[in-house]
Amino acid sequence: MSGVFASALDAIGETPMIELARYFAGSPHRVFAKCEFLNPGGSIKDRIGRAMVAEARASGALAPGGTIVEATAGNTGIGLALAAIALGHPLIAVMTTKASAEKVQLMAAFGAEVVRCPYAVPPDHRDHFIATARRIAAATPGAWFADQFANPANRTAHETTTGPEIWRQTGGRVNLLVAGIGTGGTLCGAGAYLKARSPATRLVAADPEGSILASCHRGAPAAGAPYLIEGIGGDFVPPLADLAIIDQVETVPDAAAIAAAHRLIRTEGLFAGGSAGTILAATERVLAAMPAPQRVVVILPDGGRSYLSTIYHPGWRAAQGLPA
Repeated sequence: MSGVFASALDAIGETPMIELARYFAGSPHRVFAKCEFLNPGGSIKDRIGRAMVAEARASGALAPGGTIVEATAGNTGIGLALAAIALGHPLIAVMTTKASAEKVQLMAAFGAEVVRCPYAVPPDHRDHFIATARRIAAATPGAWFADQFANPANRTAHETTTGPEIWRQTGGRVNLLVAGIGTGGTLCGAGAYLKARSPATRLVAADPEGSILASCHRGAPAAGAPYLIEGIGGDFVPPLADLAIIDQVETVPDAAAIAAAHRLIRTEGLFAGGSAGTILAATERVLAAMPAPQRVVVILPDGGRSYLSTIYHPGWRAAQGLPA
């Protein structure tokens, strides 16, 4: 039957692009949102979950029935869960206490074993979520550690799918690509594809205030600090994040990111997460300094339903000292 997929894995990608004409009303610029929250698992991480598992199975790193182990803020775990279910693998997801309750519940609903780790411990601490995932993988017979922060299949997934989709959807006319950096796969993979076809295309990373990535891009690494936005930024530079190809890193406070996410749903009816708010707020700041009309693509990585208990909850916002 035409248009019928064999599994959820086959429905990943080819996400729609929507112009944000109401959000950016009165602006000389045209901003187009790549709606990655419309993937089957609800985020852009579905792309890398499928790609990393496929590569691991092809190389023999993941045997049939072998256990997948990953350190995740939640979305990559869900992307891996789609592949685990379709291909018959157990999944252990290692998540920090920063992850929303909805993400933890989703991982359990997908059948994953969830291990929680403390948030805001140094990258070299044994309880850091990546160190914990490595330890679990090493102690589990037949396990494979997906290692999204260093797995080349992550970046390749975006260079071969996300980038070409953006190029085709914009007719090859894109001046700026704005995205967050969680692993670096999205911006560096899709960005590399776009720059190869149009070297003038600028790559802008939206970075939460408290993340170290902006300071590292400036060549003057500074100490990080806790922040509220999930899934982007961090306390280390991931191996996949090629900061040299990124033209600009814009730092965004939590309050501005959360306000932008709320504005998005109220102007466009698009319900996205806090990382999307960070990306939109960064886009506004960058465009404010660019008088010539620009064509901009922004990535909306995931949906808002995973944050009903956090950024979309008045009580939670009030507890964080943010406008309710």
